[in-house]
Parts: sequence; structure tokens; C-alpha cells
Amino acid sequence: MGSISSEAPDSAGGASCALDYQRVARAIAYLHLHAGAQPGLTAVARHVRLSEFHFQRLFQRWAGVSPKRFLQHLTLERAKAQIAHSGSLLEASAGAGLSGPGRLHDLFVTLEAMSPGEYKSGGAGLEIAFGVHESPFGWAIIACTPRGICALRFVERPSERAAEDLLRGEWTKARIKLDRVRVRELGALVFDPLSAPAKKPLALLVKGTNFQLQVWRALLQLPLGARATYGEIAGRIRKPAAARAVGAAVGANPIAFLIPCHRVIRESGQLGGYRWGETRKAAILGWEAARTGAPTR
Repeated sequence: MGSISSEAPDSAGGASCALDYQRVARAIAYLHLHAGAQPGLTAVARHVRLSEFHFQRLFQRWAGVSPKRFLQHLTLERAKAQIAHSGSLLEASAGAGLSGPGRLHDLFVTLEAMSPGEYKSGGAGLEIAFGVHESPFGWAIIACTPRGICALRFVERPSERAAEDLLRGEWTKARIKLDRVRVRELGALVFDPLSAPAKKPLALLVKGTNFQLQVWRALLQLPLGARATYGEIAGRIRKPAAARAVGAAVGANPIAFLIPCHRVIRESGQLGGYRWGETRKAAILGWEAARTGAPTR
């Protein structure tokens, strides 16, 4: 691949998108750290260096709701209630079967597994286009092949060179090229599907073990706004004693957000770990709850 230019990566939501998420993340982290003291919104706004007025505007712009309502979606009580409610949603979606397409907003998602031969060859003969995209949850590496998206990972810094190095480390024999235009289009489909409706299902191409693929397909059946436990996912794939192994497969998910591993939490209602940070997991869950108009009680 030729040298990468210094042109800035693509932005999904205007020049302030990354800054908005950074401030939201700082607010969530501050509230988590000081949960015992239950700081008010004025104190949280001060922590992120905003007036209370601009703090309100930040959440309205980013999540579509007030900060008070957004934070209500992240309480332990709310999480427990959502687990109970999601059980019926999971049963309703079971009719489609684990081989059916998942759904995100109005976007259908399908999953294809690489063959063992492709996996072992390091992607020989595969052409991968990639870029770094500004999403509502920070910068993300997006990579795709003609058969579908093969990587979506959140990163702290928008470095195209680092993104290329990461992909080359995983797909040693593939042809890898920077394609900002394609990544901009995909970013809009993934993170803002209502303004850029897809004309066909969004395809994903992944490499993993048979067990991992079972778990990832089960995750695709989790409706927007739902939350499930590791044990529930184990039950969905008919391996009820494999909750710990499910957790490992969830953590190995190569395609953030689209394969919604962030919707899997602990039975206690606590968020649990997340490959791209627990604060980001909380932000995504709150953002989705606000988007679905989920009740906070």
C-alpha cells in the first residue's frame, strides 16, 4: 500500500462529534467514581467544564434527551428491570432463529463466517478497504471486503497508520487499502441509518470458532434497547452451563456495535466488562435506550 496522506479521517456528526462523546464519557466516568456522593448535574457539568445550560444542550444534541433522563437509563434498578423485560423480547425474536438476520434500527445485519482455508491463509486473495470514522462513541476503525464488514473497533486516537498496522497484523496476506469514501458511507449506514437507509442487509464477514459464531449470531438477535445476561445467551445457544465461555466469546467480538456485545451485562445488573471500555459501554446503552424511548421506571 502507498503512503497515507495527512487528510483528516471522516466525521459522522460534524466537527464536534468526538468532543461531544469525550464530554459525555467524562460525565459518566465522574458519576461512576462518585456514585456514593450522588453529585448533582451542576457538579457534573462543572467537571466537564460546561455551564449547566450547555451541559443540557450537549445531551440533547448527542442523545436526544436531557442528561437527567439519560442517566436514569444507567441505574442498577433500570438495568435489572430491562433484563426482565428483555426476556420476552428475546422470546419474540426467537422465531427468526439464530440463522436469521439481526436488526439494528431499520437496518438488517447478516453474518458470514470465513472458511477455515481463508482463516489459515491470512486472508490471501482478500481485498480490505479501511478508514477511521468519527462515530457518536468516539473514533472507530472500519474495515470491509466485497463480502462485508470485517472489523469495527473503537480507538482513542484517529490514526490511519495505526489502523493499517492493526489490520495487517490480523490479515497478513490480504491486500489492504485506505478508502475514506467507502468508510464514510458505511459509517453513515452503521451509526445514522435513518438518514442513510440501507437498500440491502448490511453484511458482516468474521473469522472465529464455531462456538464464537454461535454466540455472535445470538447477539445479533438482541433487539435495540434490550439487555441480556451471559447466562441467557448461553441458554439461547443451548449450552446453559457455558456462561463463562460465552463471556469470552463476547469479549472476542471483532465488530463493535453491529454485533451488539454491549447489550450483555451481569445478572446483578452491573455492566460488566467491555472490550472498548466500560464507560463506552454505558454510553452506548444509554444512547440506545434514549433512541428507543425506553421508560426509565
